[in-house]
Amino acid sequence: MEEADSSMEMELAGIRKSYKKKKVLTDISLSVGSGSCVGILGGNGSGKSTLLSILAGVQKADGGTFHYQGEELLRNSARIPAVIGYVPQGNPLIEELNAWDNLRMWYDRKTLQRELEQGALAMLGIGDFLKTPVRRMSGGMKKRLSIGCAVVAKPRILLLDEPSAALDLVCKENIYRYLERYKAEGGIVLLATHDMQELELCERCYIIKEGVLEAYQYDGDLHHLAGKLR
Repeated sequence: MEEADSSMEMELAGIRKSYKKKKVLTDISLSVGSGSCVGILGGNGSGKSTLLSILAGVQKADGGTFHYQGEELLRNSARIPAVIGYVPQGNPLIEELNAWDNLRMWYDRKTLQRELEQGALAMLGIGDFLKTPVRRMSGGMKKRLSIGCAVVAKPRILLLDEPSAALDLVCKENIYRYLERYKAEGGIVLLATHDMQELELCERCYIIKEGVLEAYQYDGDLHHLAGKLR
């Protein structure tokens, strides 16, 4: 096992990914401490979603390492579900089932009842639509339910791909309130986003450009940010 900086909970080093001859990620390196949210920005096709899917074990990297508490996860992918919660940009739910039945695919009945009463599922407001079929849910309901399914194992790292895109303010508030508590309990959030409001959740922000991460301090100037993303 390769050595990682013990002062940091999570370490990415030299992560690379290409599709045929197109290099998407050339050298992604990042260190994150516990209780932090890091925002990842970038234009369409910049590699934000690719990076998150690699960390979640959905895709394989061409190279690089991903340490959490000294353990290298890319070479020990069986450990990823216990450490990582992943909410992709698309809908991962089963459309024919209601919220309760989707949750029961992940939670045992006792744990599910407890989480609905006083846990993550309560904070996300999922109890309000347990009997609603996914196909009849709003975008906000689907996103909250997706997060609820992703945190079943109480993961220490949460990967979110544009979690509040096109959601109304009430749904965003539910999600943001949960993420603040998640951070307060020592969790790490990696947030791929285009939403300026989501940047307020982040202690640090980076832009993916030409396959590498560039530190970025958002100062409210949208024109400057747009220029950086080109």
